[in-house]
This record gives sequence, structure tokens and C-alpha cells, in this order.
Amino acid sequence: MAVSRRSGILMLLLAAVIWGSAFVAQSLGMEHIGPFTFQAVRSLLGAAALAPVIFLSGRLARKKGETPSPEQRRLLRKGGLLCGLALFVAVNLQQFGLRETTAGKAGFLTALYILIVPVYGLFLGHRPKPALFVSVLVAAAGLYLLSVTERFTVQTGDLLLILCAFAFAAQIMLVDHFGVRVNGVKLCAAQFLVCGVLSGFAMLLFEQPATGPILATAGPLLYAGVLSSGVAYTLQILAQRTTPPAVASLLMSLESVFAVIAGMLVLGEQPTLREYAGSGLMFAAILLAQRAEGPRLEQEPLPGKP
Repeated sequence: MAVSRRSGILMLLLAAVIWGSAFVAQSLGMEHIGPFTFQAVRSLLGAAALAPVIFLSGRLARKKGETPSPEQRRLLRKGGLLCGLALFVAVNLQQFGLRETTAGKAGFLTALYILIVPVYGLFLGHRPKPALFVSVLVAAAGLYLLSVTERFTVQTGDLLLILCAFAFAAQIMLVDHFGVRVNGVKLCAAQFLVCGVLSGFAMLLFEQPATGPILATAGPLLYAGVLSSGVAYTLQILAQRTTPPAVASLLMSLESVFAVIAGMLVLGEQPTLREYAGSGLMFAAILLAQRAEGPRLEQEPLPGKP
């Protein structure tokens, strides 16, 4: 499918809107079902949404005589398992965090992964630009305004979301490692499948899932599963064929802004002046961090979205 550069930019912008709005869907979903139940159903829906894409791309590949090697299949299994495990930790920390904080704040706290990924790269021998360290300081100031109260305490939900950002960063590093060796869409579907199965086990252990509440949450589940996990990721892959990595990263980071807007429009959330200031600093740090990242990390898609 040929995609023009202008169409690619519009696709990435639409993906950012979907990802940002997914925080609202996740918040609404917990009115009827528990966090593990939501993520189990949502992740399995995400894997199912990618199945037609995998089927069609597989048919095209076979017509061209292209088949994955045994080594690629082995790497896909290993990558799907490791990425899915990291995604399981990340999305469930995020879901539990959303029970105690707003969707808008959650969007910015989760976006910390953009800063953490290049910091992880330091341990792998990457040499970041000095702007990275400036962005970390700016993010720390924004994080303080967003999450630390006048009594110098941090809410439990905010702490869970900060931990979630570290887990998302680990997942992104894993995808960065495996994504260049296997089919990206298959890897994404595999990680959703693993995440869904693990969340399903946790659901059965710690929650009491029932058909009625799950059906009552059909709207948020379909939005988070099909649109956020399936459609938005596919839009991203198509768009990045023609969109420069730096531009793509900046557009994707707008999900944090759309999370605030969606929270205000749908949930009636009204950020305080302190939270506006913290969000502004966090967004400035995100933009600065994108300029500071090395080219290798910018070339790969950022999968671990809400």
C-alpha cells in the first residue's frame, strides 16, 4: 500500500489521537470490571485485530516466494514471549494506576518512557546527546509539579504509572532488539497474545470475571483493543514508510496532550494550574528528548501504547 508523506503525517496524528483517547476508555472500563479483566480482554482483542493484517501480508509474501526462516520463527517466539511479559507488567501497572489518578495525568506520566529509553541505552553503550540530560531535568521538574503534593507525598496511582513507564521502556528496548529480526506486525500480535493470556491468569486468580460486566464494558474494550492496539499500530507502520523518524516520534508523543484533552471532554476532568504547568514541562521534555535520541532508537516503531 503506497502512502504519501502527507498521508503518513495524518495517519500518525490519528494514531496519537487514538492512543491519547484510550486512557479515557481504560478509565471508563473499570466502572464495571477489574484491571486484569480489562487488560486480558483488551489484549486478546488487539491480537485478533491484527490477525487479518498478518493473514493478508502472509499471502502476499508467499506469492513472492518469501517465507520466514526457522531462525526467524524461533526469534519471533522468543521476542513475543519477552515483549509480552514486559507489556503485561506495563499495561497492568497503568490500569491499576488509572484507578487513582486522571486520564490526562496518566498520559504524561506514561510518556516518561520516551525519556527512559535513551537512559536505558546508556547501559548498552549508546552515547546520548547532552540535550538528553537537560530533558531529564525538565521532566523531573514537570513530574514534581504533576505528582508531588504540597506535603511532599506521591499518590499511589502516580507511583504505579511511573513504574509503568519504566516497564514500557523495557518493552520498547526489547522490540528494538527483536523488531529488526522478525515481522513487526507478527511480533506485535504475539506480544498482545502473551499479555492477554498472562492477564487472563491473573484475572482468574485475583478477580471474579463475569460475562455481564464484560459486555457492559464492550465500548471501552473495543476501543482500547481494536482501535488503540490494532488500528493505531497498523497506521503507525504504514506511515513510517514515508515519514522521517524525527517527525514520526514527535507526532506520536502528542498522545500525552490528547489524553488531557480527552479527559476534559469525556470525563469532565479539570487540571489544576499546577498540573497544567507540570504537563507543559513534561511535554517540553518529551520534545527535547526526541531530538536527543540516537537514530537507531528513532527508526523503530514505539509499540507499548495504551
